[in-house]
Parts: sequence; C-alpha cells; structure tokens
Amino acid sequence: MKEALKCYTEDPFDYGPVDSVLAKYKDQKGATIPILQAVQDEYGYLPYQALERIAKVLKVPFSRIFGVATFFAQFHLQPRGENIIRVCLGTACHVRGGAKIVEKLQEILQLDVGGTTADRKFTLESVACIGACGLAPVMMINNDTFGRLTTQKLAGIIENYGKETE
Repeated sequence: MKEALKCYTEDPFDYGPVDSVLAKYKDQKGATIPILQAVQDEYGYLPYQALERIAKVLKVPFSRIFGVATFFAQFHLQPRGENIIRVCLGTACHVRGGAKIVEKLQEILQLDVGGTTADRKFTLESVACIGACGLAPVMMINNDTFGRLTTQKLAGIIENYGKETE
C-alpha cells in the first residue's frame, strides 16, 4: 500500500525574532517604525509573514503596516545581498558615463537594477546622488566609495567582494 501523502500545516517561518521585537516594544505607542527597523535588522529585509504578525499583534490593519513599510526607502520587502552596490546616476555621473557603469555591472552580476544575485552576494541599486560629484562616475559598495570609474575597472572591484568574473 502506498504511503499516504503527508499534510504539513506548520508554517516554516521562524516568528521568534518578530515576537522578541514586539515584546520589547509592547508598551510603546507609535513604535511602528522602530519595530519595522528592528525586524528588518533581524532578517535583513521585511518578510511578508513578519508584517502580518506585526499587524496582528499591534491590532492594526495589515494595510497600515504594509503602507509604512513601502513608503520609506529604508525598508525592503525582498532579501538583499551581503554587498549593496549603489551606482550614482545624478547629473555629473550621468554625463560622465554612469549609465554605462550600470550596464556593465548588470552584465557582470547577471541581474537588473533593484535585483539581488541568487547567492545573495550582491544587490544592485541606482541612486540619485552619492555626494562625490568631483569623482564622477561613482559607485559605492557597502560603505566603500569608488570614483572615476570605467567599465574596465569594474570586474576587478567586484572580484574583491567575492564575485568571480571572466
């Protein structure tokens, strides 16, 4: 006789970190943003299940929590890479080839702007300004700034962060 199919009713999501954060803020009114920040610190992003739990425990509509999470640029609803690459596309960087830098990074990393590599090593973002216009075109990887970029320099820079390139 064939073994019966097992039904899994358990949710594999680990709510422990969310519950710990919520316990810390349980008596504080207006703590939605600090709660979201702390939960994001735990997971590296804001999982949908975490947002649902926050709404349920705070006794507010899910749409309110989701609205806050999507309004502020500091919050991310998808997993992000270990290394965040931000390429400036402001005026000075644009004029000096910022778009070509983005195109080459997309080719090297095999992902679109806003995407994260499958191994979660890199996330690629474009930004309006890094504040280093004299070094245009500019990118940052985490807290490291790279200026006067050329497409030829990119592979070597990326390799220093663990990406093997051709």
